Order: sequence, then C-alpha cells, then structure tokens
Amino acid sequence: MPTTKATAGTAGESAAKPTIIGQLANPTRFLSLTEAVLPWLISLAAACLAVGVYLAFFVAPADYQQGDSVRIMFIHVPAAWLAMFCYSLMAVAALGTLVWRHPLADVAAKAAAPLGAAFTLLALFTGSVWGKPMWGTWWVWDARLTSVLVLFIMYLGLIALWRSFDDPGRAGRVAAILTLVGFINIPIIKFSVDWWNTLHQPASVVRLDGPTIHPTMLWPLLIMAVGFTLSFMALHFGAMRAEIFRRRVRTAQIMIAQQRAPAAASASAVTPVAESAVSGPR
Repeated sequence: MPTTKATAGTAGESAAKPTIIGQLANPTRFLSLTEAVLPWLISLAAACLAVGVYLAFFVAPADYQQGDSVRIMFIHVPAAWLAMFCYSLMAVAALGTLVWRHPLADVAAKAAAPLGAAFTLLALFTGSVWGKPMWGTWWVWDARLTSVLVLFIMYLGLIALWRSFDDPGRAGRVAAILTLVGFINIPIIKFSVDWWNTLHQPASVVRLDGPTIHPTMLWPLLIMAVGFTLSFMALHFGAMRAEIFRRRVRTAQIMIAQQRAPAAASASAVTPVAESAVSGPR
C-alpha cells in the first residue's frame, strides 16, 4: 500500500529529525546560531536599556519618603534578579553535565559564573549605596544581605575551581556537583525576608496579590529588567563562543603534541647510532 509506506517514511523522518536541544548540542551549530542571533540581542538590549534609563531617571517620579535615592532601585533590583537567575541557570547546566551529558552544559556554566559574580557584586554595591541614606549604614548582617554575599563568594569559588584544573571535563564535573550543592542558597535569598525579621523590604513585584509598586515606577523597572536580561544573554553567548574556541585550540595543541612525541622519540633513538657510525671504531 503506497499510502502506508509514505506515512511510515514520514513518521521515520520526523522521528529522526533532531530536536532544537539536540541541534544546539553540536558546538558548530551553536556557533552558527549565536553568530546570527547576537547582533539582534545586542541591539534589543541597548534599546531596552536606553528606554529604561530614560524612564527611570527622567520620567519616573521621586519617592515621597526616599526621594531621588529610590532611583537606585532600577539598577539594584535587575542586578539582584540576574544574580539569582544566573546561578539557577548554572544549576540547570550542572544537571546537563552530570545527568544528560550535554556537550555544551559545562561551557554554559563556566561562561555564566563570571557574569553572575559581576551582577552579584553590582547588587551588593548598589544595595549598600541605597542602604546608607535609608538605614544610616553601608552594611547590616541581615539574612538577605548575608545570603547574597555568600552567593558572591560561591561564584568566586567556582571560578577558582575551574581555573585550578587543566582538564576542562574533570573541572566541569566537580564544579557541577558543587553548584548543585550551593543551589540551596537561592531559595534562602528569595524567602529570607519572609522567614526572618530583616531590614530588607519584602517582595513588591512578584506577589500573589499583584505588585505593590505604582505603575509609573513598575514599568521602568520591568523595562530595565528586560534590558539587563538581554544584556546577560548577549554576554553569555559571547562568553560561550570564546570558551568553545578556547577548548578547540587546546584540543589542537594536544593533538599536535601527540603527533610530535613519536617523531621526537624516534629521532632520539636514531641519533646515538648515527654518531657511532660517524666516529667509527675505537
């Protein structure tokens, strides 16, 4: 029956067709895709940040209690969100390394760590600048601030761990285990203001009963968050591309060294015989 054969053939072809995740598992396909996507990401990120900065610093009103110092929120909050999101992404990549053996999972985690550390440092710095006029001090050891500081130290530890191994595969497996262990800190950061009595204000955007921020401040904050997220994606893809090229260069150097080793060994074995032939009998 021709119809049955055609149907079976179509089903076989659709079953054999790789998924998007499977296609991205190929580093060459990933490089081609990101090469096409990166210019659009950079343009969108720049546009969102430009609009967000304009709305946040020139359109949004000052707070009736905090005054213009509340504008630090438009940088502090997106940076804090990205600090937690980046580590969550690393945790998913760690599962990809240990469970699914995805070829690019370790690359994604390693490329995300410095970016996560940078966003966490930015969140800590802007939080201190914001806290000085509000709390009268640059730093307090409350649950939210302390857990974010722990997150920053974890980022630095993972970066140092990756650099302490010569073998990227072995470093990726060890870092994946530590990343999953450290993920317990993310819900602590998120719910610390609910579990303990802290100076830090509770959640005001992501709430079951809706945001408590006025729309004149909420929309600039959301646009800045989108701009920060797109910027992170562009930087992350660029860092992943650099890491892939770096590992390809390392692999090529190892292959060249392995090819030269037998030639060098044979040359060292032939040299004494040639010298004895030239010198003649003694």
